[in-house]
Amino acid sequence: MSWSHYVELLKIEDKLERSFYEKQSILEKWSIPELKRQKKASLFLRLAASKDKEGILHLAKQGQSVSRPEDVIRDPYILDFLKIPELYHYSETGLESRIIEHLQHFLLELGKGFAFIGRQYRVTLGNRHHYVDLVFYHRILKCFILIDLKKSEAGYEDVGQMNMYLGYFENEEKTEGDNPPIGIVLAREKDDLLIQYAMHNVSSQLFVSKYQLYLPNKEELRAAIEETLNE
Repeated sequence: MSWSHYVELLKIEDKLERSFYEKQSILEKWSIPELKRQKKASLFLRLAASKDKEGILHLAKQGQSVSRPEDVIRDPYILDFLKIPELYHYSETGLESRIIEHLQHFLLELGKGFAFIGRQYRVTLGNRHHYVDLVFYHRILKCFILIDLKKSEAGYEDVGQMNMYLGYFENEEKTEGDNPPIGIVLAREKDDLLIQYAMHNVSSQLFVSKYQLYLPNKEELRAAIEETLNE
């Protein structure tokens, strides 16, 4: 790392948080702008808030390791770089287009190992065409990652649709050496109980995550982490 990296890291008062960004900067070869962006988007706090005490400490000491599907999932994803006005009525197509325009930033938010394959990826079943919004390949997990965008709340029908896409990619797109595909329904809102039942007996490779167009509340995230660490 350069001296400028260390200058940015020294601005972080919390030792656990500072250690995480140091490890991630090395692991992912972040530039100074990338390091600043991830600090601003509270990456450590977002990841740590969903972990137990042991997981938080491991994250701080080792960085974010990727060895299983759960390791690449974030909830929420922060899409502030799209610069969508608060009251702007956007469509799913419009959201997708903005993500493509800012693909480099989106890849940074997704994390290490993602390679872009395409948008509106056609899936033909019988005489009907269906389209996966975004398709990536993960170089570390060696699998396709499918993302469907929802401008409002994720519903049970979205889970069913993604499960269908996963079945198609498992049987028609996966080649020798590939692992089973991962599906992410990325929605503005989600009802955890509804999603829990909608996911009953559905592929463990399927996830429903929220996205936010604005930065998260750092103090609320920090308080939740401190509560976990003090248990």
